[in-house]
Amino acid sequence: MNTKLQTSNLRAWIVCLSAALFFAYELVQLHMLNAISPMLMKDLNINATSFGYLCSTYLLADVLFLLPAGIILDKVSVRKVILSALFICITATVGFAFSKSFTIAALCHFLSGIGNAFCFLSCMMFVSRWFPPKKQAFVIGVVITIGMLGGVIAQSPFSFLASKLGWREAMLVDAAIGGFVFLVVLLFAKDAPAPLSIEKPAVSVSAFFKDLKEALVSKVNVSCGIYTGLMNLPIMVIGAVYGSLFLSQIHKMSLTSASFIVSMICMGTIVGSALSGYLADRYQKRTELMALGAVFSLGVMLVIMFMPFISYSVMAALFFSLGLFSSTQVLGYSIITESSPKHLTGTSMGVAAVLIMGLAAFAQPLTGKLIDFNWDKTMLSGAPLYSYSNYLLGFAIFPVGFFISLATALSLKKKSSALKVS
Repeated sequence: MNTKLQTSNLRAWIVCLSAALFFAYELVQLHMLNAISPMLMKDLNINATSFGYLCSTYLLADVLFLLPAGIILDKVSVRKVILSALFICITATVGFAFSKSFTIAALCHFLSGIGNAFCFLSCMMFVSRWFPPKKQAFVIGVVITIGMLGGVIAQSPFSFLASKLGWREAMLVDAAIGGFVFLVVLLFAKDAPAPLSIEKPAVSVSAFFKDLKEALVSKVNVSCGIYTGLMNLPIMVIGAVYGSLFLSQIHKMSLTSASFIVSMICMGTIVGSALSGYLADRYQKRTELMALGAVFSLGVMLVIMFMPFISYSVMAALFFSLGLFSSTQVLGYSIITESSPKHLTGTSMGVAAVLIMGLAAFAQPLTGKLIDFNWDKTMLSGAPLYSYSNYLLGFAIFPVGFFISLATALSLKKKSSALKVS
């Protein structure tokens, strides 16, 4: 009996870790534009605002498709959904590599975002179906840790590859890696068997709207979505869009060095996600950890913003710390999976994810507009050149976001005693 249980546990880990590789691949698609930002801005002849719009198309697709993805995942095979999403992402990556205009590039990046909408929720569904609630926070942390490796690869390594081959050729290599990930998922990702799998309810219009309404009016879903979305902004805005530009222009780093520093956010998240999940499961103090994460993230961000003359090693440590402390965002996902009815797990995650990605989709172009607000139109080698004050105004969204996250975590603590998740 014990051997059978161990075999089942091993299989559960294999399923979730193979799906996590797709999550890592999707984060490569999200973050790689930051690593090649000067190349893209010059090649497509765009400024910070337009670049923000280009990057936000990925998140716009998330916002539009996350809720339908959650509903679909509650009704059909998770394995079939994740394979279809990965195929769309690989195709879009090839299309982006051959794009010659802003419009085509934006369309392809949008399609990659559709893949991500189904990818992330599929990973969460696998975890909720294969593991018992008391282990889910740690497993989710591990899945996100693996996903963050994609964010690391998309920075300095991808920047180096693009500098040697050209950004278009680098993206074709990226598409080939996607083909390998597809094969791994095809071989190892399986739907959970009974009794862990949940019987798919019959599909009807009335049941659809009833489930959707129940997920939408849940204060826990909304609160967790807001908290996670705001804590996620450093990854989505600095890590995916403006980090390399900021470090290369203000701190005079090479693009490869700047990309490496930015990757420290993902490295911090790699360590912090698993650690946060472990501590939350061990001590059952989810909301307390979430509040502490918001406080420390706020402090680190203020140092990054208001100390412009920092050494390379100190800046790397600060970016790592920002990822480490903001990684408490992962606890929002475990609270949702634990508090939602099993037949509404996907829909509830979809509602929260719409808020998470919606905030990021709004923040990316907003940051660009704030950076462009007082720009004096100075150009450098065909790309816009911004001042310290330009970036300071653009990055002002982060302290505000962390403060709201703290308030949200404290409000969740009051609700959690009734829900027995704290």
